[in-house]
Amino acid sequence: MDSQPDDTGIPEAMEAPERRRFLKTAALGLAGASLAPAVWAQGSPDAPPPIPDWMKIPGADTAANPYGLPSLHEGHVVRKLSVAKQAQSASSRTPLEKLDGILTPNGLFYERHHAGVPDIDPAQHRLMVHGLVERPLVFSMADLRRFPSVNRIHVLECSGNQNFSYKDKVTAGDIMGLVSCAEWTGVPLRTVLEEAGIKPGAKWVVAEGADAAAMTRSIPLEKCLDDVLLVYSQNGERLRPEQGYPLRILVPGYEGNMSVKWLRSLQLREEPIYSREETSKYTDLMPDGTAREFTFVMEAKSIITYPSGGQKLDGPGFHEISGLAWSGSGKIERVEVSTDSGQTWTDARLQGPVLPICMTRFRHAWQWDGTPTTILSRAIDETGYVQPDLQTILDARGRNSTYHNHAIQPWIINENGKVSNALA
Repeated sequence: MDSQPDDTGIPEAMEAPERRRFLKTAALGLAGASLAPAVWAQGSPDAPPPIPDWMKIPGADTAANPYGLPSLHEGHVVRKLSVAKQAQSASSRTPLEKLDGILTPNGLFYERHHAGVPDIDPAQHRLMVHGLVERPLVFSMADLRRFPSVNRIHVLECSGNQNFSYKDKVTAGDIMGLVSCAEWTGVPLRTVLEEAGIKPGAKWVVAEGADAAAMTRSIPLEKCLDDVLLVYSQNGERLRPEQGYPLRILVPGYEGNMSVKWLRSLQLREEPIYSREETSKYTDLMPDGTAREFTFVMEAKSIITYPSGGQKLDGPGFHEISGLAWSGSGKIERVEVSTDSGQTWTDARLQGPVLPICMTRFRHAWQWDGTPTTILSRAIDETGYVQPDLQTILDARGRNSTYHNHAIQPWIINENGKVSNALA
């Protein structure tokens, strides 16, 4: 029987006795963890707290922040900057362990730049469509916004996410923070290409960015006519400059470098352009010195975000394991969780919505007995692909590869409840 999750994370198809058993287990776990409401008497330590100061005086003026900001108490929830050789060629990682749900706030969406963030005037920005087309065209942003638009929720992941160096990688964000998920608004690329007219022989679309690096990637025409978008908004507002304002291409399921930001040119060609980003970079070196090229699709992946590295369990009893799973090949079908170092695996609950090429939140009720252990998760997507362990990837590709590591991430929990990276 198919088991579709509802908004509570409990599958709708779960039989009534099974639902009651799940709720009973959770309730017993909560009771065991001393989370039940305290019984209090006047003057006892468990008495209600005094009236706080913020209830005694009016709060801030509604107009104090014309653009809304997070609470000052959440000021620690920020991206972690990673600088290469210079600040203009850098990345910043999403703090996955500090987020709920599946959408990444725009201010925490991961970044990767090769020549800094350009300051582009949208009124002057243009998109050229040329090459093997019937009618070479130049679009303003106003022109593009006149086309019928769509909204889609998709995950975006850098192919260098979770690289093969685990040294000094403590948190979930440290390890896999070059991935984020958003609702994107824009025009299907197919619409614009059909407006220009596609000539016979065209098989590739070369996207070029308007940054100083002139980022250039070749995308198969078949993919462009399928689900690729020309995006101008993210999570309901215009793109942030670091996300490609005023226009980027979004290639769902493919490595993030192909979703070229600050998009200025689309050239239709018979062959790929073999740019720097398709030869010396973004290819996977194999043990024999050859390289895998055009490994576009980001494979199925998952990570437990609670409990995860840098966190600490507050004692034995009930804990809800939670994490994220995604796949560039479609929907997440299942996520399995192990709480005994991989000896046994149990299906986690998938919390809706479960969408193609999108983050899926999974949850698993767990009673920790206080003994040290290792917890893991592995994703299975709708194609049947199963997320592998690190040794399986190393056996196949050796240690020369930099990109496309999608190995299972284990977390060690010691007797004090402290959680650490098992691969560090």
